Amino acid sequence: MSCPVTCAAWVRCGVAKETPDKVQLSEEELKRLIEEAQDRLGDGADGSDEGQMEHGTNVAIPGRAKSSHNNEDLSDDELDEYDLENYDEEEHTGDLKLGDSLATLAVYGSNDHDPYITLKTTDQYEEEDFLIKPSDNLVLCGRADKDYCSLEVHVYNHEENSFYVHHDIILPAYPLSLEWLNFDPSPDESLGNYVAVGNMTPVIDIWDLDIVESLEPVFSLGSKKEKKKKKKGKKSLSSEGTVKGHTDAVLDLSWNKQSRNVLASASADNTVILWDMSVGKPAASLMLHTDKVQTLQFHPFETQTLISGSYDKSAVLYDCRNPQDNHRMWRFSGQVERVTWNHFSPCNFLASTEDGFVYCLDARSDKPLFTLKAHDEEVSGLQLSSQIKGCLVTSSADKYVKIWDILGDRPSLIHSRDMKMGVLFCAACCPDFPFVFAFGGEREGLRVWDISKISAVNEVFGNRERHVLASPNSVACSSVASSSSNDLETAMES
Repeated sequence: MSCPVTCAAWVRCGVAKETPDKVQLSEEELKRLIEEAQDRLGDGADGSDEGQMEHGTNVAIPGRAKSSHNNEDLSDDELDEYDLENYDEEEHTGDLKLGDSLATLAVYGSNDHDPYITLKTTDQYEEEDFLIKPSDNLVLCGRADKDYCSLEVHVYNHEENSFYVHHDIILPAYPLSLEWLNFDPSPDESLGNYVAVGNMTPVIDIWDLDIVESLEPVFSLGSKKEKKKKKKGKKSLSSEGTVKGHTDAVLDLSWNKQSRNVLASASADNTVILWDMSVGKPAASLMLHTDKVQTLQFHPFETQTLISGSYDKSAVLYDCRNPQDNHRMWRFSGQVERVTWNHFSPCNFLASTEDGFVYCLDARSDKPLFTLKAHDEEVSGLQLSSQIKGCLVTSSADKYVKIWDILGDRPSLIHSRDMKMGVLFCAACCPDFPFVFAFGGEREGLRVWDISKISAVNEVFGNRERHVLASPNSVACSSVASSSSNDLETAMES
């Protein structure tokens, strides 16, 4: 049975704790968790029970009444042929006893004494798998099984070519987006190892990846409570201090690596919210889109710069210091599926659409640097290699992954492969190994692919210089949004 992987993210080597902590719940904590779960499920359960009571007398389960009636009509003569009184007695077919057949077998008191058992115990191997080495990456993915949803934490070791599930976390709702972050809201300001999860509810849950068997997130942003309807009138772009959170599903997340307490979220309620995680509340709400906001990403070097893409076929670039006055908008041929900054050309970003196009844009310009018909259906994954300039990997609902060389703004196809995973939902590049990518689709779980094993990829990118982004304070395109005029809009129809 297929268990779709809807979102994926990587954690750098050396970040995770070598020996993760295990949750030890007291009776009071366990009782509290049970009561909270009952409160959440109480309304739905009561409603369904009432419905069953109301309609239970009028609904007949097919086959049940008929079988009961047939059992009553069975006569003693019909039952006698089954000889139920002697049902449990064994039938002896010969004089051979069990002891005779085992008499020649050697029996050892323990596996340690048995020379034929070379693996005496599995405890050692289980302990080794539980430990996380400094050379291990974590690969995170959101899975949607039939009866529950979960966050799977995989361990990937490139040198040892190992890949396995370390532990998983049961999620309260269908996962839609993952974003790793190291911000710890505790007063000591230590670095953490967390993942923010956006799902079909308005709530964003932050989980500690260094804790296994956890039953609840470290903290959450937002609330499931219904928000009051706003008064009719002119809609402003930014509102501070009035918004308490989203009112619909959270479709994407982006963490600000410079201002580490800031997390941006895109929602089906048409808004982008900037969260201050140090207080657990929204700092601002950006409301320029007119339809669901599906994707967003902070600039890799500039703290204040954010880009978002929406179902309304537009991408918006914000200067978060003053988003109402400093923003730029582009229009596309279809709904925007993904946006990503080019960390090798900090003024450039890429956007993919539902009709299979990929656009490369200069944030200071109106026209795209290039337009690429990449796939036949929506481009759900848009990933630049973490260290190889010009290496672009796309994944799509058309089931294909494609590798492109976009150096010099002249895209060329290097390799294409049907992943045999059905519709592809997500792609993510390893931050430590530039040719290693993770993909999720509607079946076959999470798959990690080292594209350097493809000869065509090696020919094009094998000798290309690797660029490691060591410092977030590198010189970048300064104030790309503020260089635009207010509410500048550019159309890009294909």
